[in-house]
Amino acid sequence: MADVKKIATRDSYGKALAELGAAHPEIVVLDADLAGATKTSIFKKAFPDRHFDCGIAEADMMCVAAGLSTTGLVPFASSFAMFAAGRAFEQVRNSIGYPHLNVKIGASHGGISVGEDGASHQCCEDFALMRSIPGMVVMCPSDDVEATAMVKAAYEHVGPVYMRFGRSAVPVVHDQPVNFQIGKGEILKDGSDVAIIATGLMVYEAVQAAEALAAQGINAMVINMATIKPLDNELVLEAARKCGKVITCEEHSVIGGLGEAVCSLLSENFPTPVRRIGVNDEFGHSGPAAALLKQFGLCSEHIVEVAKDFCK
Repeated sequence: MADVKKIATRDSYGKALAELGAAHPEIVVLDADLAGATKTSIFKKAFPDRHFDCGIAEADMMCVAAGLSTTGLVPFASSFAMFAAGRAFEQVRNSIGYPHLNVKIGASHGGISVGEDGASHQCCEDFALMRSIPGMVVMCPSDDVEATAMVKAAYEHVGPVYMRFGRSAVPVVHDQPVNFQIGKGEILKDGSDVAIIATGLMVYEAVQAAEALAAQGINAMVINMATIKPLDNELVLEAARKCGKVITCEEHSVIGGLGEAVCSLLSENFPTPVRRIGVNDEFGHSGPAAALLKQFGLCSEHIVEVAKDFCK
């Protein structure tokens, strides 16, 4: 485990784009008047002729990205998750997903941790929306190291990809570069009493929870599931068979996200008791990110409470 340093994964996205851009001239970046916030400004500074500001018009931006991809370019279309997945859903579905075009969507500011921007910008539905599009890869990194590797993997994958990045700085979980593979999970801690499957910023919280549970005699397995679709079915089933109980953790609605994907898999293949930790059927509200995450139960303390009750 690395020393605890914090980096926002949106920063990782911007830096990774610039690094990839230096090696691959076919990469172009589109933004919706949010280059400073999404950090694509880093790419823009390095390659101004390959960065296109489409204005506050995400639907148009997705169509432009679709068109560019048909010429052999590899476009990364960037905006806030609320707009990339929500406002432009129809264009993503019909212009990118349906023809299965090679477009990468970089969505920043996902989840409750958007904080003071409030419910209108706290997108907790993007995993559900993007999972519903046939052939769409859906990913969310746990930290800076994984985010960097994820952007490279997205470039190498031929087909549409949705990546969610965060606004807030989050602890670095990995102490060395990772061999990121789309559709593969990662066991961060082995265990036998309960399996905690987490994605995004909830991965660090799951690790912290597992350490606290160990002190109380509960041996928790922790799995980092950065790819939500396609899900690592084999790893989920292995964890369910070994532990007999599963907890899912995500900064997303409990409807349609990682938890629902895990439940669907297990119900059809190996029925297992599951507890889902996420945003319940409600909207967020404005407030400091750290306080909101605790209020909505997206923290290690709540994971510990759920696991202790689950393992009685």
